[in-house]
Amino acid sequence: MMRGSARLACALATALAAAGCAAATPPPDTASIPLWAEPYWPGDDAAIMHAEWAWADPSRTHGIPAEGTRAVAEIDYLAGKLSSSPRWAGMSPFAKMRMLQARGDVRRALGIAPDAPSQAVVTPLIAALAAMDAGDQRRVLASLSSPVFTLGPERTLAALAALPYVQTANLGTTMAAQSANGPGEALHHGS
Repeated sequence: MMRGSARLACALATALAAAGCAAATPPPDTASIPLWAEPYWPGDDAAIMHAEWAWADPSRTHGIPAEGTRAVAEIDYLAGKLSSSPRWAGMSPFAKMRMLQARGDVRRALGIAPDAPSQAVVTPLIAALAAMDAGDQRRVLASLSSPVFTLGPERTLAALAALPYVQTANLGTTMAAQSANGPGEALHHGS
């Protein structure tokens, strides 16, 4: 009888210690959307829907660098935002975890520095989107010249126009979309 109680006490102590460590873990690095970028950022809900659409099938963004650029910015931003904003506190922890994994995998696939602050990734990507919208190729390349894009601006732009399939991005965005909309609700991409 004493052995069972000792095992139970040990298991309880381990669980409490793990919970204490989890509570002490700082929130993940999270970018914010600059005010000037709002015309290029339709909000978190639309970003989740677009990211789900884009990462489900690479052919959807192939040859359209603006779509690829938006999808990469969305993954980087949403990975932090969904795990740190009180608005998303009720989202599935599995979706949040998968999105953080997706951010790392997308960065590896596109030559983005793995330890770069999210803001240093998101802001230049949105600036590149604005430049694409204006048809200013010089500004696009200037936006992608940051050292966080280790392939250099031309190769980064080529990678954004030909996103690879990244399974964690597909799964993470699907889980986030389902969790954001509740069970049984389907999301549709409007463009």
